[in-house]
Amino acid sequence: MIAIIGGGISGLSTAWFAQKRGLEYVVLEASGRWGGKLQTEKIGDFVVEGGADSFLATKPWAAALARELGLGERLLGTNDTLRTIYILHNGQPVALPEGMQLIVPTKFWPFLKTPLLSLSGKLRMGLDWLIPPRTDSADETIGSFVRRRFGQEALEKLGEPLLSGIYSGESERQSLLATFPRYRELETEFGSLIRGTLAQKNKQAQANKSGKRPVMFQSFPGGTQELVDALVEQLTGTLRLGTSVTALGPSRLGYSLSLSDGTTLAAEQVIVTTPASVAATLLQPLAPRVAEQLDLIRAVSTGTLSLGFRTEDIKRPLNGFGMVIPLREKRPINALTISSVKFPSRAPDGHALVRVFFGGSRTPETLEKTDDEILAMAKVQLLDILGITAEPLFHRIFRWHNANPQYDAGHLDRIDVLEKSLPPGLHLTGCAYRGVGIPDCIHQAEEVVGRL
Repeated sequence: MIAIIGGGISGLSTAWFAQKRGLEYVVLEASGRWGGKLQTEKIGDFVVEGGADSFLATKPWAAALARELGLGERLLGTNDTLRTIYILHNGQPVALPEGMQLIVPTKFWPFLKTPLLSLSGKLRMGLDWLIPPRTDSADETIGSFVRRRFGQEALEKLGEPLLSGIYSGESERQSLLATFPRYRELETEFGSLIRGTLAQKNKQAQANKSGKRPVMFQSFPGGTQELVDALVEQLTGTLRLGTSVTALGPSRLGYSLSLSDGTTLAAEQVIVTTPASVAATLLQPLAPRVAEQLDLIRAVSTGTLSLGFRTEDIKRPLNGFGMVIPLREKRPINALTISSVKFPSRAPDGHALVRVFFGGSRTPETLEKTDDEILAMAKVQLLDILGITAEPLFHRIFRWHNANPQYDAGHLDRIDVLEKSLPPGLHLTGCAYRGVGIPDCIHQAEEVVGRL
């Protein structure tokens, strides 16, 4: 029997893949709900996400699982006619120029005309064509990589908000190989990020015979909670909410789990999908070296504030998915998404759903503010950026304490050491290890079951 500790998307996916192989399992979740950081609420006709609001379509594992669960026809693509992303620049939202692939320009004139960078900053980015590639395979930070290829200005105005912001991380600590390995691959293969991205773009255009712009993100009409609910409904093993593991020890058949209700559980295999800090506490008596490595995985706290407005209340609307805010702008919020533009079904007609992000490595102190203080802070920012003076129709705050793992430089090497040190029959999977997105967690779950 397999004991799966943790009932987030990693734990539930692990159970699903075990079930497909005919394996007996039990899922133990300490809280009173399934899904972990995936949580969707309906507030009137608004669909409000607590955690991730979508998943990358280019990573196939989430969509594949959705189809296995019968959700294929409910897969929902983003409104890509308004895919534009904005960057706050000197207090004003400025659209990323046409042709930008995250931080890499692929069209000359739009890039040349953008006010986001100075002329010297643009010329420095152009030197990417000439700078020789790194020849060793060692990891480096996002800050080091972007500075080396594109310069300091590009790091501050593009790399930090676009590459580190989505991880709630710090560019001078974030691992390139664990978060954006494709950039190293492009540098190695083509000698230049711009040259490699152009080649990749041309290859994709040739393969895409329809000429339609490929969907970037996917979700479901009822939010990411649909994936959680479908898993729970179709899992036939033992699922136990409100049951935490207080101790983990060896037994004659494998492992003995002491549970919070005073009972014990025997299992031949144990798969721990909890945050790394929780896993470290559980594994300390059994595998102190593993626990030591787990303690090296930092985590930061983040929060989101969702607000409903009438469309007419937004005096300076963003005609795009949202906006990231560079650290250099010194704002108390990190980004905002216009959820009802990204997925129009998130708000009723004539209304808008705005989502504000705060906390992380930049402003951890905001997590200590009261709900009223966070709302007041957000109102000031929304007035300044979007011209909103109206009171929101509703607001909903989610706080995720120590829930966002940080992949510091050398992360993958540490995970290799950690995995090789695990005792037989004990396994780790989840967002702390080899990818934080929904597809990454599902893929890791499938792989760990395949290794049993």
